[in-house]
Amino acid sequence: MKTDDNFIETNRTSWNQRTQEHFDSDFYDVKGFLNGKSSLNPIEIDLLKDIKNKKILHLQCHFGMDSISISRMGAKVVGVDLSDEAIAIAKFLAKEMQSDAQFICCNIFDLPNHLNDTFDIVFTSYGVINWYPDLNQWGDLINRYMKVGGKFIMVEFHPVLWMFDTQFEKIESAYSCEEQYLTISETYTNASEKGTYKEVTWNHGLSKVFQALLQNKLQIVDFVEYDYSPFNLFGNMIEKDGEFQVKGKEGLIPILFSVVAEKIKNMSSLL
Repeated sequence: MKTDDNFIETNRTSWNQRTQEHFDSDFYDVKGFLNGKSSLNPIEIDLLKDIKNKKILHLQCHFGMDSISISRMGAKVVGVDLSDEAIAIAKFLAKEMQSDAQFICCNIFDLPNHLNDTFDIVFTSYGVINWYPDLNQWGDLINRYMKVGGKFIMVEFHPVLWMFDTQFEKIESAYSCEEQYLTISETYTNASEKGTYKEVTWNHGLSKVFQALLQNKLQIVDFVEYDYSPFNLFGNMIEKDGEFQVKGKEGLIPILFSVVAEKIKNMSSLL
């Protein structure tokens, strides 16, 4: 299998190239957002709860719609993403919406070179952990930016989902794998003209996610699996009441999971 040792730059280029396609697509509904619609889904809103006056760090924020939606709920937000194009649009949207959400462009593991602060909540969602090979380093970064008593909140696509082909007819990939996947494919939005983008990803099983948090002194306090997505991921899912399931396999395949973890003083005594 070919490998790409410069995966950060490969993925940065990929996200820079696809950002405008995303911005223009119906999938993101930027027009509705500018007219006051929240970009957050019920799952995230329920997990975040009352965040008025909370300080929130949003990792891998893309072009900032969720960060700005969170700021509308009364929080002070800093969004981080590696894509220059995405962060430029995030800053534009924040100005248009008169939002005080702040944005930083960098690989998240370089964030200590740009930000020295701690937060009540570290938040991340949908297609985030697959871009990095070392989840222990990811867990360490989360710990670094959380206040004692703070929370980490994540909603993510379930690793079982990525085992299948897009028609869910056969298994193509390992549930969890140390090796990287190099792909050239279209992005997930419904733009009329789609480009193709090279990307480097990894499949991480749930145990790797849990261990990345536990080994970095974060106590898991909530974990939920969901058999639906708020998005029609592959264009061939069945929708009911805003929830999309795999056609012909409704309720049989986990689509999402969420994790909430807390940073407590004496976590080391629990390990």
